[in-house]
Amino acid sequence: MHKLVVLYSKPANPDHFRDYYVTNHLPLVMNWPGLLAWRYSFDVAATKGEAPYFAVFEGDFADAAAMAAARASPQGQRLAADVPNYATGGAVVIHYPVQDGTG
Repeated sequence: MHKLVVLYSKPANPDHFRDYYVTNHLPLVMNWPGLLAWRYSFDVAATKGEAPYFAVFEGDFADAAAMAAARASPQGQRLAADVPNYATGGAVVIHYPVQDGTG
């Protein structure tokens, strides 16, 4: 599995971010080809001090090639173009292969 994570910094208008994200952006996510599962939260907390991020999104893909194809797709391009409409604080996008743990 390959995970894509988007870390959103605090926006200028948190209420607008939440409303726009749920009403407009997540419907685009639901049509993203190759996306196996996704989750998000507006309740990001730090173990000490103030959290450096306002919100987080996680998306799971079968592998790096599936994620790259999804990002290059018309839906992926629309998702990327939509981010400035709500994420006025900016966003950090990271991705990585997931290693299963045993214990």
